[in-house]
This record gives sequence, structure tokens and C-alpha cells, in this order.
Amino acid sequence: MAKQQNLCLIVLQLAAVIILLSCAQIADCLKKPESVARKEDIPYIKCQVCEKLASELYLQVQKKETQISPKKITEYQIIEMVENICNLKKEEADWILKIDIVEQGDKLELVDQDVEGQCNSKCKTIERACQEVVGFSDTDIAEYIYARRPQLESLVKYLCKDFTKVCNKKPPPVPKDRVPGEPFVPKPDKEAEMEKMLRSMEGLPGAPGMKMYSREELMNTKNFGDEDADEDDDEDSDEDANFRSNLGKAFREKAEKKADWNEKVVKRITDAGKTLKTHANKVSHRLRNWWRSKTSAGSKKKSAVNKAEL
Repeated sequence: MAKQQNLCLIVLQLAAVIILLSCAQIADCLKKPESVARKEDIPYIKCQVCEKLASELYLQVQKKETQISPKKITEYQIIEMVENICNLKKEEADWILKIDIVEQGDKLELVDQDVEGQCNSKCKTIERACQEVVGFSDTDIAEYIYARRPQLESLVKYLCKDFTKVCNKKPPPVPKDRVPGEPFVPKPDKEAEMEKMLRSMEGLPGAPGMKMYSREELMNTKNFGDEDADEDDDEDSDEDANFRSNLGKAFREKAEKKADWNEKVVKRITDAGKTLKTHANKVSHRLRNWWRSKTSAGSKKKSAVNKAEL
């Protein structure tokens, strides 16, 4: 049994190393400095972002209703959707990664792409514009969607003209000296899958600290790829055996403590019951004596009255 456990541990370690090495090719992309939004571009695209946002909200609500059918979508689920739809760290905001900002004359146009792209300043600018549209009104927007169940055209009109009014005016012309943004670079499939996997593990214990390493960092890690590291295998096996032994001992001690604790609780409950019974008996005895004295005094008084009449 011990040999099989050691073999399983070795297989898992090898699998982890293989996964890390296969992901090393995309590690450099994941380690790039984070881009920042170009706030000066937001006035030129804010109306378009609002329209895209309304369309995406409509589609995501429809998709959620299909997934949970025959159950109905709740207002809380819609609120959560609106809260996350402008946050690139959430799955609901993946739509932002499929949009490019293209300069056409004196305008900036949002152009849909077939695949997700690398998140650069354009991606961050769209995210920031989306956040400005929603602001602190996520609950109001969700309440409208939940109560009215609007069609797409009605939702776009409500969100972009009636509620936020971001589309009531034409955007200003783009300055001629505006510095063009980065080109749209499609994201490799492996990188997209890895990012989604890491994002899905954020809620797991220990997962928030996970990060990607390049092949060079892995090879420079102490004892990684070192031939002398094999000499420590026996020590590792001894440590594993000691760990399992100590773990079993800890569980046994915990079980014993739990049993002792249960006995103490039962004993205390029993003692408390006996004490209450003793008090109850004393009270009952006092009440009986009081009642007897009361009735005897009454009977004596009545007999005295009868004798006086005679």
C-alpha cells in the first residue's frame, strides 16, 4: 500500500511538472506589465460601449435563463451579472476582450473580433468606460431588467438614453494629433484556457497566490533539474512516512479528546439534572408543608367559631 501511495505521489509530481513546462511558452505574455486605460479616449467611445454593454447584458440574461430552465432567474443573479460585466477579472466581462478600437477619420469605432485579444490599453479603456456607464447603479439596472424583462431595443434605449443619457449627445471629434493605440493581437488558445482555469480556481484555498513561471525561472529554481537532487529521495520518503505517522497520531488524539469531551458534557448534563431534581423536591416539600399549615389553621379557626356559637 505504501509503495502504491509513493508511486501515485511521483506520478502527480511529474504531471505537475509537465503542465508547468507546457505552459512556460505563454508565461512571458502573462508576466507583461499591466496596461492602463487611456481616459482621454473614453468620451469618444462611451456611447458605443453602453450599447455593447446593453446587448451583452441581454444575451447573458437569456443564456442564464436557458441554463437554469425551468427555474426562473432571480434578481440577485442579475445583480451579480451587472456587477461583474465590467470587471475583466470576471467571466462576464470576456466580451471586452473581443473588441478592438479603430480610428476612422475623426471618430473612434468599436470593431468586433472573432477571437479574444491580448488585453492592452484598448481593453482597459473599454473596461473603464463600461464602469463609468454602470457607476453605482448596478442594482437599479438589474431591478429594471428583472421587473420589465425588456427586449434588446428597449434595454439599449433605457440604459444609454433614458437612464445614463450617454448617447443623447454626439461624441466630440477625435484630435488629429491623437497617438494611435496598439494593434489587436489575438490571444493564443493555450493562454486563454490557462487564464480561465486560473480564474476559476480563485475561490479555492491557496489559489489566490498562484502565478505563472517561465522555463528559465523553473530551471533556475533550487534543485530543479539537478542530478544531485535524486539523493534526497530517500529522505523525502522518510519524511512522508513520518508525516503520515504523525498525522495518524494527531487524528487519534483528536478522537480521544472528542470522546473525553463528550463524556464530560454527558456528566455535566446528568449532574445538572440531579441538582434540578433535588431543588424541585425541596420546593415541592415546602409547598406541601405550607399548604398543610394553611388548611390546618383554617380548620382550627372554623372549629373555634362553632364552639363560640354554641
